[in-house]
Amino acid sequence: MQPKGSPSHEHWEKIYATKAPDSVSWYRPHLETSIALIERAAGSRSASIIDVGGGESTLVDDLVERGYENIAVLDISQTALDVTRKRLGAQAKKIRWILADVTQADLSEQSFDVWHDRAVFHFLTSKEQRVAYVRQVARSVKRGGYVIVSTFGPEGPVKCSGLDVVRYDAGSLHDEFGESFRLVDSSEEFHRTPLGATQQFLYCYCRVE
Repeated sequence: MQPKGSPSHEHWEKIYATKAPDSVSWYRPHLETSIALIERAAGSRSASIIDVGGGESTLVDDLVERGYENIAVLDISQTALDVTRKRLGAQAKKIRWILADVTQADLSEQSFDVWHDRAVFHFLTSKEQRVAYVRQVARSVKRGGYVIVSTFGPEGPVKCSGLDVVRYDAGSLHDEFGESFRLVDSSEEFHRTPLGATQQFLYCYCRVE
């Protein structure tokens, strides 16, 4: 059963089936802030990295180009994953593709050095859903590993893609994760959407203790 507050698979399939990859509001040609934080977190090019909600994002392309060898991309939409697979061509064989709701995915224990999520967590509007997400992170990220989560900031939108979202500042986002995640750094970024609107994003960078 899908936990209460979970965006549905059908909703996201419709979004990705009807919109071009570069027309969705969160599209950015390159996720510069995410890349910089992953470079900071990953000890080597063999570090195990998961991009949660990676869908049609170009982050995986940029990580492959930088020589990272152990990348997983998780998304709830098969359409989104297929688009990125096709775009990567032969390089797609190097990636582990995971079709799943992140709160229910079968992720191996202590398997990732770096967890990255840009714009998934803020869609989890129920406490039950957020607890399930944090449980997955705590279980699957290695001790000493890093968690990078980006959500809408305090001045960000209250809805996205027809769904309600939860906005955070660094303190409230870190509170969702708890003391076993040490907040190393946080920053805010103003993202310009393809239609010219501006959205405030918050990035939190934590170490798993």
